[in-house]
Amino acid sequence: MNHLILVFVAFLCIRLLKFAYSTIWIPLRIQSHFKRQGITGPGYIPIFGNMAEVGRLFEEATSKPSPLRNGDHDILPRVAPFYHIWSNRYGKPFLYWAGSIPRLAISDPDMIKEITMNTGGGLFDKTGFDPKGKILFGQGLVALLGQQWALHRRILNHPFRMEKVKAGWLPDILVETSKMLEKWEETRAGRDEFELEVFKELHGLSADIISRTAFGSFFEEGKRIYMLQEQQMQFFSLAVESLNIPGLRFLPTKNNREMWRLEKETNESIRALIRANNKSREDCSSLLSLLMSSYKNQDDEEEMLGEDEIIGEFKTFYFAGKETSANALSWALLLLALNPEWQDKAREEVARVLGNNKVPVADNLKDLKIVNMIIDETLRLYPPIVMLMRKAYKDVKLGNIDIPAGTELFLALAALHHDTDVWGNDAHKFNPGRFKESRKHLASFIPYGLGPRFCVGQTLATVEMKTILAMIIRQYSLAVSPTYIHAPKLFISLEPQYGVQLLLTRTTL
Repeated sequence: MNHLILVFVAFLCIRLLKFAYSTIWIPLRIQSHFKRQGITGPGYIPIFGNMAEVGRLFEEATSKPSPLRNGDHDILPRVAPFYHIWSNRYGKPFLYWAGSIPRLAISDPDMIKEITMNTGGGLFDKTGFDPKGKILFGQGLVALLGQQWALHRRILNHPFRMEKVKAGWLPDILVETSKMLEKWEETRAGRDEFELEVFKELHGLSADIISRTAFGSFFEEGKRIYMLQEQQMQFFSLAVESLNIPGLRFLPTKNNREMWRLEKETNESIRALIRANNKSREDCSSLLSLLMSSYKNQDDEEEMLGEDEIIGEFKTFYFAGKETSANALSWALLLLALNPEWQDKAREEVARVLGNNKVPVADNLKDLKIVNMIIDETLRLYPPIVMLMRKAYKDVKLGNIDIPAGTELFLALAALHHDTDVWGNDAHKFNPGRFKESRKHLASFIPYGLGPRFCVGQTLATVEMKTILAMIIRQYSLAVSPTYIHAPKLFISLEPQYGVQLLLTRTTL
């Protein structure tokens, strides 16, 4: 008996020593390693790190609006408050802790370029999804690593080529946008001016476009699938805001049971559409058909995705496509309402380029230069993705910093986009004219990422935003409603916490 007790005590001591080594000794050693290089931060709190303080700062920042003053769009204190406070206190870059994992917060364009351009090459890669993220995105492209990612990326490059988007998907964008504008006219009901919450409207439009482009002739079934995804997003929001108790996601709580039900119903519905499309093969331009196709790789070998892989890509397509485009368009309309001189310039360009056509066509989208500059400036001031997470998988030298393997890298894109050293003293102001000139640095403006893992849907997003924005400003002039409350908030992407309320007036174009 005494022998068994001694064995148990020895085992327990070994486990405790290993735990102390990994959660106290190694983090303190890494902290000291960075401090010797002049990099400090809020300091490591054993086991928990600094995430409680990060959460507190976010809660405090989003508890009150952020009124616009003198056209200043400095969003950092609200959408990345910990970065704003700690970078001012400790300098750039700085070190903070996600539990016992070190995170280096970076906004230097040279470092960001080196990290993003070398992502996937063995030195840097994504950190992998939190289990909560997999609820929404499944095992789609944004969640994958290594050879799996490379296969999915090769296949997804085909449907998102510019010629495919313009020929196959632009007509769907035009149809759905025209329907929305017809509905707006019914709401106007002959009045000179009417108020509209455009954030909600644009999310509805984006969902319809995504459903149409994704499922083609199975549009109605697709809409129902994406309604399930919308419900899932609400439960995801609750999960993110709740305490991160280990193992809680496995317990059959009311919310977990509902998430499991929604996930099962979504998967089964997409699976049924895959099989129905396989039988009919009526619509060859939908994403469903394109993802079911086989493609030859550089070795002339046939490659294609399985059913589960296609399901994951549809989940990613919905959230990555719908959220980012709808939110960016909402910010663009707000910025135009706040800056009538740029609104007039854009409307004049649209009238000149489109001529008697009421809608853009594939050939004249490239001529909407001012519209394009407005979109770029919107994505700079209000980037849909305010940060990227990467991880050093080997010991690496970044600039003059020695970074140990396992360090996570917080790439502060919002800070980079608002950096006065990069963009000048008017970095927080709306000035689309700055995009007349070529960028000073490859990594100074990267709303869609950079390097091998840049957003595969960038072409579709650009065509969609230019088309919708051109059609709206041709038909309506915009002003900010007195009911609008400025409160940028980071959720899945950067969104207006209380919507965007605008006053619309019918133009004579």
